[in-house]
Amino acid sequence: MPKWTIGMPSYNNFTEVFFTVQSLRMHHDLKDAEIVIIDNFGDKVLANWVKNNGKGVVRYIRDTEIQGVSHAKNRVFKEAKGEFVLCIDSHILIKRGALDVELEGDNFYQGPLMYSSCTKYSLAWENVWRKHMWGIWGKTVSELPKEPFEIWAMGAGFFACRRSSWLGFNPGFRGFGGESGYIQEKYRKAGRKVFCHPKMVWVHLFHNEGTKIPFPLKLQD
Repeated sequence: MPKWTIGMPSYNNFTEVFFTVQSLRMHHDLKDAEIVIIDNFGDKVLANWVKNNGKGVVRYIRDTEIQGVSHAKNRVFKEAKGEFVLCIDSHILIKRGALDVELEGDNFYQGPLMYSSCTKYSLAWENVWRKHMWGIWGKTVSELPKEPFEIWAMGAGFFACRRSSWLGFNPGFRGFGGESGYIQEKYRKAGRKVFCHPKMVWVHLFHNEGTKIPFPLKLQD
């Protein structure tokens, strides 16, 4: 059993998946890790690429019966073989050292978001409802703390926990969004804690930076 499963949902975004996966393979020691891609779209190019280039490290799983990122992330945990699972968006990069951390107990871990300038960070979300979203990015900082600390929530593009302790998203969730805030509150209600670990730094491609959104955004979902 590997220590880590790094899992990600994908929806019609092969290029983003390519760079996320290849960055993991080039910059992180994956001797005790696997990468799992849940294809929620049915991308033959992605399937063939993994088949030809996965080399026993990357697994491809097609799951198109139910569309939605929560469903795909639940499937990550179902398919994972690792003791711990790092569930990520398929358009992020991760700083070296993130896979060296030790996650304690059955708690829920997230990490500082590094902004595109690579000089500033957000450590947590604030418990505020704005523009159809539960949570807004908190205070911007230029230095990271030394130790993990409790937070209310963080964007669900990067989170980790022990596989056996996963509480899961509501199986009725559909569409894209709605995970952040919900899953952290579920852990707290179960008597667990939500932490930001300062060594688990990630950078995220936001589609409001001019890139095309590959998946359908419907408020009804």
